[in-house]
Amino acid sequence: MPVPMTPYRIVVGLISADIDGKRTLVHVSTNDDRLYFRQLLSGKDFAAEDQLAQQMVNFVYAVGDRTTGECVLVDPAYAVNDIVDVVEADDMTVTGVLATHYHPDHVGGSMMGQDIEGIAALLERVDCPIHIHGDECEWVCKTTNVGEEHLVSHDSGDVVTVGSIDITLLHTPGHTPGSQCFMVDGRLIAGDTLFLEGCGRTDLPGSNPVQMGESLRRLAQVPDDTILFPGHRYSAASSATMEMVKQINFVFDQL
Repeated sequence: MPVPMTPYRIVVGLISADIDGKRTLVHVSTNDDRLYFRQLLSGKDFAAEDQLAQQMVNFVYAVGDRTTGECVLVDPAYAVNDIVDVVEADDMTVTGVLATHYHPDHVGGSMMGQDIEGIAALLERVDCPIHIHGDECEWVCKTTNVGEEHLVSHDSGDVVTVGSIDITLLHTPGHTPGSQCFMVDGRLIAGDTLFLEGCGRTDLPGSNPVQMGESLRRLAQVPDDTILFPGHRYSAASSATMEMVKQINFVFDQL
């Protein structure tokens, strides 16, 4: 069953050793009244007439600070103006993008013989930084034709602050070299690294099954009451606690 988006409290926890052998402090707050958080489904909440968007069932996330009115978009693609319109209707202003990885259904580009809107189109409307992991820079540039001057390169453990909301970036390679997840207020936005059932493919260019195993072991140590928000709706539910995911997702049985 989907997890209700009601206020809750969670203690601060530590993610296991990152790719450089460091332990990363997860920034967790309990200020749900100030946190702005929306999960939007492609082909339904935006790009409603786009058959590819309906087929791919991507999630886009908007995360921000209600008090300052600032928000960032996670993986805007398909119909970026629709997405910006949604958050502006909530009196929020887009001030940045967080990209989980370079694939066209997450940042725009050509896929399956079709061109997908993404960060290049977004930059025509909103002048904002695109936050990526350093290992993803070349891939994002090639896929989207966006220049490096628009990209902000990060390492695992970096924190992007939106208003007073801290978002911790976690490098989780495997699906792509620079795949990253985002921790914010007891929520894990996992892109294609981890779904409620299964994980991202490791047979694509830049994929690495050994790294994927390491990344999944790291995510297995996220606190159980953290809520997982995946990059696609590949299951009946749109989100679930990590406790539940570790019980139902077969990938954790293989670690």
